[in-house]
Amino acid sequence: MHEETSQTPSTNTDTSASVRNKIGLGLLAAAFAFLAGAIVVALHQEGKTLADPDDVQQVSRGKAVYAQHCAACHGANLEGQPNWQRKLPSGRMPAPPHDASGHTWHHPDGVLFGITKYGLVPGRYAPPRYESDMPAFGGRLSDEDIWAVLAYVKSAWPEKIRRAQVEITRNAERR
Repeated sequence: MHEETSQTPSTNTDTSASVRNKIGLGLLAAAFAFLAGAIVVALHQEGKTLADPDDVQQVSRGKAVYAQHCAACHGANLEGQPNWQRKLPSGRMPAPPHDASGHTWHHPDGVLFGITKYGLVPGRYAPPRYESDMPAFGGRLSDEDIWAVLAYVKSAWPEKIRRAQVEITRNAERR
């Protein structure tokens, strides 16, 4: 009877170690699979954006949202307000164009999205103490609507400017 008692703890210890090893190997395999999947997704999506100027449906949605919420200031044809580079009597800047003549394409997607959603927040998207007439649209538009507007804006740019803006976005994401 003494032998049975001494074998049981040894068997339990062996079984526990075996279970721990199997759990450890399972977790390691799961972590490896997750990492491999993340790498594949990242490589597949490199250069892609949530604002796709080649997505006809997204651009169409963005055009409608832009017409309703943005065109009054930025122009029906993305042309911006007259003399957009000179201060208004209020000391604020006019709404810039979003076509190729403006500077919108000089900014990465994340900045364009942030400005649209949160407004020109001083210290984040504008110099400290900067005052702007650009409202925050986060309370009025969904993220999908904002990305659609950006897709519409990008769809109006020549291919050379689109490529330059993609590179600006890519460089910003690497930082």
